[in-house]
Amino acid sequence: MTIVSLYKLHNRCSQKLYAIYLFTFCVYLNSSKSFFINPRCASPENKFSFNKAYKMKKLTAFIFVLLCFEFLPGGKLYSQDVSLHKMFDAYYTERMQLIPLEATQNGDSVYSDKLYADFTDSYRLKLRNFFTRFQNEIQKFKRDNLNAEDRISYDIFKREMQVSLEGLAVGYFSNQVLYPEHQYMPFNQFGGMPLWLAQLGSGTGQQPFNTINDYDRWISRASAFPGWVDSAIIYFRKGMDANVVLPQILVKKMIPQMEAMVGSDATQSLFYGPINLMPENFSKSERSRLNAAFITLINEKLIPSYKKLADFLKNEYLPKARQTTGIKALQQGDDYYTYLIHFWTTTNKTPEEIYQTGLSEVKRIRTKMDSIKNELGFKGDLNAFFQFMKTDKQFMPFKTPEEVLNAYRSIQGRIEPNLRKMFNHVPKTKFEIRQTQAYRAASASAEYNPGATDGSRPGIFYVPILDAATFNVTTGMEGLFLHEAIPGHHYQISLQMENDKLPKFRRYTMYGAYVEGWGLYAESLGKELGLYTDPYQYIGALGKEIHRSIRLVVDAGMHSRNMTREEAIKYMMDNMPVSEQKAVAEIERYMAMPAQALSYKTGSLKIRELRARYEKMPGAKFNLASFHDAFLDGGSMPLDILEDNMDAWARMQQN
Repeated sequence: MTIVSLYKLHNRCSQKLYAIYLFTFCVYLNSSKSFFINPRCASPENKFSFNKAYKMKKLTAFIFVLLCFEFLPGGKLYSQDVSLHKMFDAYYTERMQLIPLEATQNGDSVYSDKLYADFTDSYRLKLRNFFTRFQNEIQKFKRDNLNAEDRISYDIFKREMQVSLEGLAVGYFSNQVLYPEHQYMPFNQFGGMPLWLAQLGSGTGQQPFNTINDYDRWISRASAFPGWVDSAIIYFRKGMDANVVLPQILVKKMIPQMEAMVGSDATQSLFYGPINLMPENFSKSERSRLNAAFITLINEKLIPSYKKLADFLKNEYLPKARQTTGIKALQQGDDYYTYLIHFWTTTNKTPEEIYQTGLSEVKRIRTKMDSIKNELGFKGDLNAFFQFMKTDKQFMPFKTPEEVLNAYRSIQGRIEPNLRKMFNHVPKTKFEIRQTQAYRAASASAEYNPGATDGSRPGIFYVPILDAATFNVTTGMEGLFLHEAIPGHHYQISLQMENDKLPKFRRYTMYGAYVEGWGLYAESLGKELGLYTDPYQYIGALGKEIHRSIRLVVDAGMHSRNMTREEAIKYMMDNMPVSEQKAVAEIERYMAMPAQALSYKTGSLKIRELRARYEKMPGAKFNLASFHDAFLDGGSMPLDILEDNMDAWARMQQN
């Protein structure tokens, strides 16, 4: 065995196995002189030559072994690059200063008093300079000199700089808290600062309210909201001048959202919530001071700001909003959509490829749903079956929101035994199920909000419940729980954030195709986890899967093929069991956030492709728990980097 052959061995086997090979080889070298010596050198007359040759070859072997150990973890050639990680740390620290909402979400309260209008020209210039500088910094490192894990970090970081700059070039920027918004459309009915501020200020969200300083930081942050609103109105007006405006139907949904924040009694405001939740150890004088400060904040800054937004949207913006559905109607609409597809799917797929994939998947899943309908003995076509599930009272058993939440909690208990067989590692972060706040429930989908790694905040699965009596179990409660909660987003996001082996920027960076792809893949584990035994729940799960396939059709259809809102709603209702109210909310969500809905199916198809490939790989014994561990261990990453990483893992399983 030569140095070259042992180096090749290092590249194709696991580090543990490589160490075993190396140890065995060392023992062999030490015990066998014949390995070094030509037998003809062993005659008495060649004794001097024998000893000289033996010593020289022993020295050569010693140097050889030292070189081999360089390739093990901790060796210089494969050790962590300290200067690279210092650069990663500097990037993360500076990013938190620039984007303080991310710091708050990540459990760091240092910047929880800051609120910036990151859509303004001056702030976008700061962001552009920031990403350009670190794009130049990463170029200083030679990728081939890095160890395997650092190469992954290098690839992710380099892509992050590139994609961020590409987005800024066409007017978009996304942080890890709010969805990407064009600077001329600073928020919409589904997301943005006005809605997020309400979640932060309720006292039950990500903004900490544990100490006096926490309360004072919130007062400082919320006091910046009037300035944010003034800037937003300026940039909405710039969009009006450039004809870069939101669809009128979305603006009509935004107005009542803003009006809901306006009231005459500050103590009844959502933003008064933290006062009602004040810790008992606060002194009487501090309680009195904070109470007065919150009332002043609500009456003099927050309520007037929301009223200003509502009035502007109603009287000035709505008449100028567009009648069209998709982003294609905008002057640079095709460029915007191309960027957003790249951002959300981490691929270079075209809108047409995505559209055709959606049509194919819808057809496949409809065939499966039709088969189950026939097994249940239902007389009528699939659309009639959907109508039956939507309207029959047997599928609406709840009377109160708490009964709905308890039904989700029971799902968690049923999957627990099988989870232990399918996952070797589970998160430490606590988990809760809560009802979505009333002020945003009408436009909200079920969602997961990450917890804090220090244990101060649990991961939360929010469920919008407008009317418990009409909450339908056939919408796929089991599949939804697997996706949004366990083992979907709660497992994936919490394990990533808890993984202190990763650079901080990787612990807190989320890529849509990976994150949502995992969520949809988690839904497909239902039968393996002991769920979907009720055929109506399985139909519900298939309804969730076809829903994500429909998204490919309607999202690409609206934003690249001039499909109208009404056509998209009809297509969704024709192909899945969904109420008109839900279909409208979904389609308008895709109108507000082009391409975001593409990430689910794109990511899950790739994960399923990888799992199927490794299950059939010759010479490897596939273990599902190990596959899941390997997938989750590196955290969120673009799909091409993920595939390379998982292929390397699979090769190690062959040894």
